[in-house]
Amino acid sequence: MKNLGKMLAAGMTVAVLAQLPVTAMADQYADIMAAGKIRVATDLAIPPSGMLDDDLQPIGSDVETARLLAEDWGLELEFVGTTGATRIPNLQTNKADIVISTLSVTPERAEVIDFSEAYAALRSVVGAPADSDISGWEDAQGLAISVTRGTTQDTHLTPQAAERGFTVTRYEDDATLVTAAVSGQAKAVATSETLVQQIGERNPQLAFEPKFTIETFDLAIGLRKDEPELKAKLDEWVETNLKNGKLNDIYEKYHGASLPEEMLQ
Repeated sequence: MKNLGKMLAAGMTVAVLAQLPVTAMADQYADIMAAGKIRVATDLAIPPSGMLDDDLQPIGSDVETARLLAEDWGLELEFVGTTGATRIPNLQTNKADIVISTLSVTPERAEVIDFSEAYAALRSVVGAPADSDISGWEDAQGLAISVTRGTTQDTHLTPQAAERGFTVTRYEDDATLVTAAVSGQAKAVATSETLVQQIGERNPQLAFEPKFTIETFDLAIGLRKDEPELKAKLDEWVETNLKNGKLNDIYEKYHGASLPEEMLQ
């Protein structure tokens, strides 16, 4: 009889839990606010979006974006170091609450994580030295094009390599990619337009420059799936700071250009 009573009690508990509204389940936004801290995955080796200054303090457009968010929400900010390949795994393993790290919105990524509204944009290009005779995909045959592993350039170029007759060389992070290009080891790169400009500035003799555009991507804040309250709050925050010009000011400060006009309307 005692066992029967326990079974009935357990059954009643399960029945009650099954009837609880969805709002009673875990809410990451509420958890973040209760903790008083937000953990943001940001790559600090991709200037000018993320980097370290002479005092080894984080700076860059993504860094300032994260700081603005934490300030507006009244939270302590903790940066979680990441690379292009580990941004999404950091979310999935709960090492970070959100990702602010030149994370472009793609259908493949949208299958495993959610995105806020776009807070910035990224022009993805193929870059090479100024004297390279490259102006489009027709000139890519025989090239070894270097990418950072796990980036949109990696996923975009890899399926096309055999058909277009080029090879893909992968580096683990943007800092290594830049070093390879500056030293002349990487003859062509597929990365952001801003990073190509950085390469050109570091070695004026090679004078790397964008040769042609692959695609223009929206950059958004990444978050785990099925967190509607957190997504709504992030969307609201992005919209507010696009309208008041703060996100554009951050972008202009580090990238030397305004955000696309359609984002600011």
